[in-house]
Amino acid sequence: MSEAKDTLLRLIALLRLIPRAPGRIATTTLLEKLKENGFSVSLRTVQRDLDRLSIPFALQRDESSTSFRWSLSAKAPIDLSAMDTPTALALYLAESHLQTLLPQSVLDQLGPQFRMARDYLDNLENNGLAHWARKVRAIPNGKALQPAQITPYVWDQISTALLERKQLQISYLSRSKIERKQLLIHPAGLVSRHTISYLIGSVDGYEDLRQFALHRIHQAECLGAPARARNDFDIESYIRQYLNTSTAIEQVELVADIAPQIAWLLGETPLSTEQSLEPLKGSDWQHLRAKVPDDQETMWWVFSLGENVRVCEPKHWAAAIRERASRLRALYEQEIPSQVLASNV
Repeated sequence: MSEAKDTLLRLIALLRLIPRAPGRIATTTLLEKLKENGFSVSLRTVQRDLDRLSIPFALQRDESSTSFRWSLSAKAPIDLSAMDTPTALALYLAESHLQTLLPQSVLDQLGPQFRMARDYLDNLENNGLAHWARKVRAIPNGKALQPAQITPYVWDQISTALLERKQLQISYLSRSKIERKQLLIHPAGLVSRHTISYLIGSVDGYEDLRQFALHRIHQAECLGAPARARNDFDIESYIRQYLNTSTAIEQVELVADIAPQIAWLLGETPLSTEQSLEPLKGSDWQHLRAKVPDDQETMWWVFSLGENVRVCEPKHWAAAIRERASRLRALYEQEIPSQVLASNV
């Protein structure tokens, strides 16, 4: 039964490779492409398959060269563009990785494609790429938070406004003021960072670009009026300047003493291309020097190493880490109110 399924899928894959007339493709090229798609076949098998498909699908055969060239009739009423093995494999492996990166409404829209990819691979038995999907997994490094929930209708209106360059009316919950504001937005871009997606745009009447967390947009309506053009907007430059730190990112030299397990980690996966590790005399620790971005994200990562790192430079990092450590110690030295303890019993 599994061999019959593989044969059917191979025939479908073969038909997908044959262009409509006047395009043509050689038998030997079809063999190469089938092998690239994970099918283990011989030239003779491909020739038999083509002969089998010729009559029901009205294949046209050009015999002017040694390797026959094939094409579909221009009027052939078939559409076989839905799925192939590499596409199914890519979607299968991408699904779990995207779970924490895309809004749920987007994942819901991609659901049919993900299911189609799983079903396609489940029906393959003798295809190497199908077995690859059963043997390969991508797992996150550390704890991954669940993506913030975005209303499907809100996502639909936002994406439409961005694609069609239209103004967007939103009801936005301000994190700082804990109140909803009615805003008219001129969309410029969209960025997904970890588990939160942000609309980049300017409020009507203002020129500066701001970030609006999509999950805090409670209502949205794409308007018919065109949005203000931002021909100077470059999303890569914006990300570097505004989404990593409050100022333009500069490089600093991180100088620190690190524990053996961290030294081993950074020896295999360096912090940057400019990094050095030197053993400390009389200790199993090592001395680290590395050029890194002067941003909060990198400093937070260093802080997360806890007692496994002692930062010497930059001085403002060392001071910030000492201050955080002091606040953390004070927090744990506080006496927990008796009513809190009672409520947890």
